[in-house]
Amino acid sequence: MGHPQRIAVIGGGPGGLYAAALLKRLDPSRDITVWERNAPDDTFGFGVVLSDETLGGIEHADPVVYQALQRDFIRWDDIDIVHRGTRQTSSGHGFAALGRHRLLEILHDRCRTLGVDLRFRTEAPAHLRRTHDLVIAADGVHSTTREAYAHVFRPHIETHRCRYIWLAADFAFEAFRFEIAETEHGVMQLHGYPYAADASTVIIEMREEVWRAAGFEELGGQESIERCAKIFADALGGRPLKSNKSAWTTFRAVVNERWSHGNVVLLGDAAHTAHFSIGSGTKLAVEDALALAACLEEQDCSEKALTAYEEERRPVVASTQRAARASLEWFENLALHLDQRPRQFAFNLLTRSRRVTHGNLRLRDARFTAAVEREFGCPPGTPPMFTPFRLRGLTLRNRVVVSPMDMYSATDGVPGDFHLVHLGARALGGAGLVMTEMVCVSPEGRITPGCAGLYTARQAEAWKRITEFVHRQAPGTAIGVQLGHSGRKGSTKLMWEGIDEPLDDGNWPLVAASPLPYKPHSQTPRRLSRAQLTDIREQFTAAAVRAARAGFDLLELHCAHGYLLSGFLSPLTNQRTDAYGGSLEKRLRFPLEVFDAVRRVWPEERPMTVRVSATDWAEGGTTAEDAVRIARAFAAHGADAIDVSTGQVVADERPEFGRSYQTPFADRIRHEAGIPVIAVGAISSWDDVNSLILAGRADLCALARPHLYDPHWTLHAAAEQGYEGPGVVWPAPYRAGSRRPQTGRTDAPKPRLSLGG
Repeated sequence: MGHPQRIAVIGGGPGGLYAAALLKRLDPSRDITVWERNAPDDTFGFGVVLSDETLGGIEHADPVVYQALQRDFIRWDDIDIVHRGTRQTSSGHGFAALGRHRLLEILHDRCRTLGVDLRFRTEAPAHLRRTHDLVIAADGVHSTTREAYAHVFRPHIETHRCRYIWLAADFAFEAFRFEIAETEHGVMQLHGYPYAADASTVIIEMREEVWRAAGFEELGGQESIERCAKIFADALGGRPLKSNKSAWTTFRAVVNERWSHGNVVLLGDAAHTAHFSIGSGTKLAVEDALALAACLEEQDCSEKALTAYEEERRPVVASTQRAARASLEWFENLALHLDQRPRQFAFNLLTRSRRVTHGNLRLRDARFTAAVEREFGCPPGTPPMFTPFRLRGLTLRNRVVVSPMDMYSATDGVPGDFHLVHLGARALGGAGLVMTEMVCVSPEGRITPGCAGLYTARQAEAWKRITEFVHRQAPGTAIGVQLGHSGRKGSTKLMWEGIDEPLDDGNWPLVAASPLPYKPHSQTPRRLSRAQLTDIREQFTAAAVRAARAGFDLLELHCAHGYLLSGFLSPLTNQRTDAYGGSLEKRLRFPLEVFDAVRRVWPEERPMTVRVSATDWAEGGTTAEDAVRIARAFAAHGADAIDVSTGQVVADERPEFGRSYQTPFADRIRHEAGIPVIAVGAISSWDDVNSLILAGRADLCALARPHLYDPHWTLHAAAEQGYEGPGVVWPAPYRAGSRRPQTGRTDAPKPRLSLGG
């Protein structure tokens, strides 16, 4: 097996040092040098938290380092959350930490023992690529190596909204502590944890505008620290805070398209960063070192090894970064949740990253979780997802919605047997609400030739057959209709023939807010005139009347995904200069006119919801702030809930996919607009549903693919939770309580580099 003989490590942080130690231990003949610009006892920050998974990898790879760490670790299980004078404690979490200075000492000793050349106060030479077989760039978030080859690594660096400072206290917190301070300038938070018997890390964080309003920008270093100690005097017991070259900074999220260039490879913060609120920076760097050493050991050349390293680590890092982003955004928007009840606030904070869930918390701390459930209003033994929810005159028996799925093929717009079987199966599967796909209000408003409509009496009769089946066979399940018009995204092929691709023949003319094609090769729509706007509004009302007569329990107005009404809302698709374009208020005018017209003919006791795209995922498009204003406008006009989706408005969007990735938009709309929300998007497990509902981030959760793969998903979710109560109707085969274990998941790396004693 061919290994590089001369290895240079740039950066003497934990990741670089541990990579050097591992590689030297694997092959003592290697000539390994670490270049570190600072002195050996220079370090920023105070404590380091490592997870059990990371420690397991260290134990397998180098028991000497593991044993040294074990002797210095401080361990604890509790998390304290203090808000408005009330402390909530959750147990069973399991943390281990030690001082960063001590961690570096351990790694320095190990490197020296193994024969690694450590060069402190020395800048790495510029020619290392030419003189060494492998160059490991572990030179941090401000990596000069990454910047030198930015054209290859193609980094994307994003600065976020909060200022924070790393400090320390000369006593040990009893738990991981989060404390919220509501000041005259805004909300501030303290993150604190012990790292020695007599010391704790203390991070003070607040939004940029709060930091400026509080005067921190003008304060000197010591004055700033003293101000923080005064604000959080209760948490600190009146003790002072101390600095270690501490300065206010903003978090920089680093993502690179590539991690290696020839014989140069990025490691740790040089390659990726993750917000400190999930304690991941050192953890990721150490795990990078473990993976890199293993890949170099397993592959027969360094090129293959670096490719394997990136292929192994990139998905794990991406998952961690998604969780970290969710956590940092939760803290950025902390003010949204301040009025929650204390236990729900604590539960919300604990589950903010989506990695800790309702199910995790029940296992770790059943008493705390049960208390949150009682405060939420869950009857004994009832999971949050099976609590009822009322919208106007309609009470949904549980919080699960089967989301619209555009997958049917209707003839002449008439729903057929497939629609009956598909929607009927989902209704029998136990969901509280089953939604149709987008039902079109006119032949010209179809997306594809196979789209169902509600513009003829024959179509209405066919829909009535379906609603009667659902009400008869699945009593207690509501069925809703989603009305929409395709706009510029119409006259396209069926989904399985090519999504959003224009028809080869048989096209019909398209209309839209502005004459802009969806794709360069799509048909260009005609700009709607005032008279045509009136005609389309009347098409919506006529369809709503038919929907009411057909027996639908709820009507949703489709104002998302770039279809006609969405096309008016987005500045990227509405370039009008009349009363229906320009400012957001003007862009809202036609969708609100349609909503008002439909609400007037829709039965008063039946709810109406609106689906919106809360962001266009494109520069210059609808933002989260816009989405809140849009939701407020519809709420003021009588909407009962907002169904919060994102994107699909422009073809060149860049969505940020991930687990429950659209939920933060729903959360924000719920709290800022004060209207119930339906969350949708990569919500796959019943555990996610319970977590979102109990945390107060959503009122209802809409699922599509899980119910597509398993029509009885809701029933199986109930069975897996041992629930047989009123939130779900149990068909005979399920009453006996067949139980299926839920498939577990983990993003944790598996230790596989075992070197013996």
